[in-house]
Amino acid sequence: MQRIKTFKTLTCAVAAACFLAVQAAICIGTLYWAIAATLRIEGTAAIVLGAIFALPSAYVLMVVTRMAYDAETDPANQ
Repeated sequence: MQRIKTFKTLTCAVAAACFLAVQAAICIGTLYWAIAATLRIEGTAAIVLGAIFALPSAYVLMVVTRMAYDAETDPANQ
């Protein structure tokens, strides 16, 4: 089956990806804040912790975007 790629399905995919990406960013940011506040991490250590969180965060956002695209352009969902 071929994916349905119209303006409507692509804008819906972008909207779903944005919504899910914001939700994931909020959860990851809350986790970062909780760890940094609990361990009283400041300054350079906070930047290092942020860098540690950056790679998994980018991966999660990529997966969320791909899932939204797959779901919105799937012919079974139309």
